[in-house]
Amino acid sequence: MGRKATETLVGVFVLLGMIAVVFLALKAANLASFSTGPTYALTAKFDNIGGLKVRAPVKSAGVTVGRVTAIALDPQSFQGLVTIELDSRVQFPADTSAKILTSGLLGDQYIGLEPGGADKNLAGGDQIKMTQSAVVLENLIGQFLYNKAAEGGDKK
Repeated sequence: MGRKATETLVGVFVLLGMIAVVFLALKAANLASFSTGPTYALTAKFDNIGGLKVRAPVKSAGVTVGRVTAIALDPQSFQGLVTIELDSRVQFPADTSAKILTSGLLGDQYIGLEPGGADKNLAGGDQIKMTQSAVVLENLIGQFLYNKAAEGGDKK
């Protein structure tokens, strides 16, 4: 193999490596999907958003249908106010519920939508009324340990 062929192969290998690094960076930043189609915005209030982040996916039946665009604290109710944008091709009933779920045991959090059965659909600017907050692993462990300690103190 000549010197030119070796240099060409090394160049191709380096180029493929750079493309792989860019792809991984986009996946890690949750920017891998570049959908620029029309969307509509909804809001939902949660007692605890856990580790939910902006750009987290919004899924229904395991399919990504939108993204979280903003997270703020509602000054009146002191709840987490989450704004999501959904693909306008997907319309959800007005009684849809939203849950903050975790992918895997320690994975990233996302919003899961469960459609209801109402005849009317949610429109841009509407609020999802039925929500379920994130399950915080530290709280579950603390509650388990507290219950075990309480059981141990009762035995005499």
